[in-house]
Amino acid sequence: MTGKKALVTGASRGLGQAIAWALAEAGCNVAVNARTEEGLAETLAGIQKRGRKGAAVPADVSDEAAVQAMVESAHKQLGGLDILVNNAGVWGGSYSVRIRKADWDRVIQTNLTGVFLVAKAAAKLMMKQRSGKIINLSSVLGFRGSPQSAAYGAAKAGVIQLTRVLAIEMGPVGVQVNAIAPGFFDTDMTRAYTKDKQAAMEEYLSKIPAKRYGRPEELGGLVVFLASPAADLITGQTVVIDGGGTLV
Repeated sequence: MTGKKALVTGASRGLGQAIAWALAEAGCNVAVNARTEEGLAETLAGIQKRGRKGAAVPADVSDEAAVQAMVESAHKQLGGLDILVNNAGVWGGSYSVRIRKADWDRVIQTNLTGVFLVAKAAAKLMMKQRSGKIINLSSVLGFRGSPQSAAYGAAKAGVIQLTRVLAIEMGPVGVQVNAIAPGFFDTDMTRAYTKDKQAAMEEYLSKIPAKRYGRPEELGGLVVFLASPAADLITGQTVVIDGGGTLV
């Protein structure tokens, strides 16, 4: 992995930050994205602390022109692009009969359209070099029903299917495309989802084999594996990392 060039979206904190740091630890130079550059200072410092080059490429992933400029900037600053991790996402929990269309649109545009736009821009570069890894962040809520997750779950289910299609289309040119479906990790988004569900979450954690939330760095390790040559024959798959939560 030494010297590989990676782009991670939604990298200002939480899972995205942990992914960026894990890739840097594995030897990658990493471009990191968030809506604003100010939020990326801590992530960049962590990349540099690990002895790798970091680059900030702020953009709204739901804006096609901004995404194109972001991917081109990452490619230019790093001198190439070998790995894309589509992590940017927002929560928008509400019961289906109450959710406003504006909130629905915001979640779909960020969590699904954003993944498509960034993957499309990166894939064009990877096709030219006939190699690359695209890793899309989905969620266990993409295939499990849960109250107040209509928009989020629909978007994450879409990411799984988009991943399959991209894998079929990109395989012949040497690009592997996979998705990761995290369960509940110790992040701000999980806290937002569970703030009014404490009793239910305690019961859930008591039932799953791991008996705990995931740690962001544990997801980082899975990303490194999927981005490495060890995963060259894995494509079109959705890897669940949830402490066994989908078993109960």
